[in-house]
Amino acid sequence: MEIANLVISHKRASVEEIQKAWHGDYRSLIEQVLSNPGIKECAVLNTCNRVELYVVGTQCKEFLYSFAKRMNVCERIIEIHENSKCLEHLLRVASGLESMMVGEDQILGQVKEFYCLAKEMGGVGEILDIVFKKAINVGKKVRNRTSINKGAVSIGSAAVQLAENRLGSFKDKKVLIVGAGEMGTLVARALAHKNADVILVANRTFERAKFLANKIDGIAVPFEELGKYMVGCDVVISATAAPHPVITKSLVEGVMKLRNQPLYLIDIALPRDIEEGVEDIDDVVVVTIDGLREISRKNLERRLKEAKKAEAIIAEELNHLSQLLKEREVNDLISRIYGSAETIKDHEIVELFHKLKARYGVDEEVLPVLEDFASSLIKKLFHRPTVVLRNAARNESKDLIKAVEKLFVTGETHDVSEKKDEEVKTGENQAVNS
Repeated sequence: MEIANLVISHKRASVEEIQKAWHGDYRSLIEQVLSNPGIKECAVLNTCNRVELYVVGTQCKEFLYSFAKRMNVCERIIEIHENSKCLEHLLRVASGLESMMVGEDQILGQVKEFYCLAKEMGGVGEILDIVFKKAINVGKKVRNRTSINKGAVSIGSAAVQLAENRLGSFKDKKVLIVGAGEMGTLVARALAHKNADVILVANRTFERAKFLANKIDGIAVPFEELGKYMVGCDVVISATAAPHPVITKSLVEGVMKLRNQPLYLIDIALPRDIEEGVEDIDDVVVVTIDGLREISRKNLERRLKEAKKAEAIIAEELNHLSQLLKEREVNDLISRIYGSAETIKDHEIVELFHKLKARYGVDEEVLPVLEDFASSLIKKLFHRPTVVLRNAARNESKDLIKAVEKLFVTGETHDVSEKKDEEVKTGENQAVNS
């Protein structure tokens, strides 16, 4: 059996191209893949930055190329990994090394979610079960043993992190996001898991504010009433694409007359959303994008250093996973060898019992003794072949595995009569005498 994956990610594709690569619902996609006679297992990973299809079977690479073609996916944006490279890629994905934001935590939950979904829909068999469980465990281990997920690296997440440091916690706090474009959306995503009491979203186009607010269980407010809502907020994060300041000095002065506590303003827009001079107002703190960039740069450098530690963990775990899968290949053969021996054993015990009963008058109390003796004999006889097979799997000695299979399993028969046995012996004797 082979394992391979088809990858369409932010490394080669635009967001629009990634979205177009997804066709239909999850169940129909899995059913469509499994309808191919050469594919035995499959799972799909779908996030805003990637669509990945994992398959187990025969001629997987050829299938994935043809499948991408049928889905009208341009070959320029796809990657296909086979066997060890495929396994390594999934471990890297779960560990956050393949993410646009190195070390991000969300991807690990997504890998687990889509693995469970594929299992529920019949796509996951023995091999993908082993592989995805290992990937999830490795993702957890990387985050526990390194600091790869510590420190915000996007401007939006850095703004939220700074606000949280300032406030201590977002619990019982009210936050106002000004702007519902790309940067505002990044801020909203970072805020969504912080348990803020209220998140307000203001945008010049109110419908766009409503759309973003609905995504994060927030509340859209009219852009024209910014001052009114700033009065009751603990922090304001502004991220519009306006060509001029939208939070002016006079606006903030009016707000501060109605407040009895400091106001924390974070400006992540280019050009600036907050007019120069606002920072001079009493009890107003302003943080601009320049300060956030430096924080993000340092955090990214720190994460990239931790990524080297993560890669060492992945290399070790990849080796372990490869050994598991190689041994799994011979587990079925070992089971068949022992199964064949058990069938012969059962037949021979019955034969021996009848002979002993006829000659010595023994009763059925002797059967457990015969059973124990035969079982012990089988274990001792096949211990060495079992060890040899497992070593052959680790060393990828496929010829040896096939030889053992041919010797012990292929063409097996358990009902050779004494007459047939005698014919074989007679033939042997004739050959010797001639």
